[in-house]
Amino acid sequence: MPVKKKRKSSGPEDAGIRKCKITSFCRSQAPGRLINTEDHFSSKKCTSWYYEYAGPDEVLGPEGMEKFCEDIGVEPENIIMLVLAWKLEAPNMGFFTKEEWLKGMTLLQCDCTERLQSKLDYLRSQLNDTTAFKNIYRYAFDFARQSKYKVMNKDQWYNVLEFSRTVHADLSNYDEDGAWPVLLDEFVEWQKARLAL
Repeated sequence: MPVKKKRKSSGPEDAGIRKCKITSFCRSQAPGRLINTEDHFSSKKCTSWYYEYAGPDEVLGPEGMEKFCEDIGVEPENIIMLVLAWKLEAPNMGFFTKEEWLKGMTLLQCDCTERLQSKLDYLRSQLNDTTAFKNIYRYAFDFARQSKYKVMNKDQWYNVLEFSRTVHADLSNYDEDGAWPVLLDEFVEWQKARLAL
């Protein structure tokens, strides 16, 4: 079989454009930009990052969480930590398992402190997305259930969100004949009495 010869270029080529077989699908590339392997997410690096905070039982608990929060520059009670726990799908407040960490951090593409810090604005922006906020709010109910103070049931919890989104702060559009739970009716009575003073 004869050896194929390389075709000579029919004209000068722009160094910034890589030619494809189908010219209509060519994309320009930044000249001289090499992909650094450190630019890619590393599950090995993520696992070792997890072990910086995990205890001897291989669970990131309260002490590790405190150090983790300090390293990323976020107070433990900051709402960002709730959003992060939601992203990691952690069922227990103040605890992350290795599996939760790896799954969530892989989705976020974070394998080190700096990468997570660069995602903090994204995590905060999830609170402005209506669908994400609703999911975070529902997720927070499960966290709240772990508290020793059980005041609301799940329906009441969801109705508080709906109430906060539909009823004006001055309660001017509150419908007394609406299907709100008694808890919210009592709140409205209390608030109206308070505003009347």
